[in-house]
Amino acid sequence: MSARSVALLVLLAALWGGSFVFMRVAAPAMGAIALALARVTLAGAALLALAAAQSRMPDFRARWREFAVVGVVNSALPFLCFSYAEQYITASTAAILNATSPFFGAFAGALWLGDPLTWKKVSGMVVGFAGVAVLVGWHPDATDRDTLLAIAACLAAAMCYGLAGTYTRKRLTGVPSFPIACASQLAAAAALLPLAPFATVPGPVDGIVIANVVALALVSTAVAYLIYFRLIAEAGPARALTVTFLIPLFGVLWGRLFLGEALSPDLVTGGALIVAGTAITLRAR
Repeated sequence: MSARSVALLVLLAALWGGSFVFMRVAAPAMGAIALALARVTLAGAALLALAAAQSRMPDFRARWREFAVVGVVNSALPFLCFSYAEQYITASTAAILNATSPFFGAFAGALWLGDPLTWKKVSGMVVGFAGVAVLVGWHPDATDRDTLLAIAACLAAAMCYGLAGTYTRKRLTGVPSFPIACASQLAAAAALLPLAPFATVPGPVDGIVIANVVALALVSTAVAYLIYFRLIAEAGPARALTVTFLIPLFGVLWGRLFLGEALSPDLVTGGALIVAGTAITLRAR
């Protein structure tokens, strides 16, 4: 991997790790529905404007079903889940749980693509979910209903990412990456729009909250997607997946620096097991 690709990889992990901090600040004030809708709408609008400026408009009619599925499963649902979860748990915890997505991707690959579940993959999943058990079992608020639901929402979001990655490999192979990113964000916005009447905004929505929403949409979503797909083009999809290892590290780092989140034993131990399990699973794939 070239020095440029390594730099892009680290930058991407920093941006995606930062998304959990942005959500942690904005979610309690915006609520889950409003935050997720604002995120995909702003990101989709930015990518659409860039596509128009560069004459790279997606062919929505030819692939609208696939774009809709990716938009819902890869953006709308997981963004909604994380926005809900980070009203109750720390950014560090959410970032670590996000690293379980390759486990679900391995299951989906076995079902849809015929990728066998080798003993290495299974052992990686066992190690990773042991980390989840440690993270949940030692959590100081583990008996709290809201905390348990938030953790479940993070795992549901990770499952969506794993399923969406497998679906993209199966149905959108050969389609340029930029149109997928642009169309999927617009599809996610369309999917979440009917939920707008049910959105509750606890508030207060001040300048800090607005700044975090804008940073989440433009920096950690629109710009991050562009970097991610550039990285795939330059280094290949397998190496691009190594960003999964770095996101929890940056999520924990940013949570510590900007939100003062503590590095508890459960966070360190559970996070280490999850990242180790992810490494085993991805290496086996």
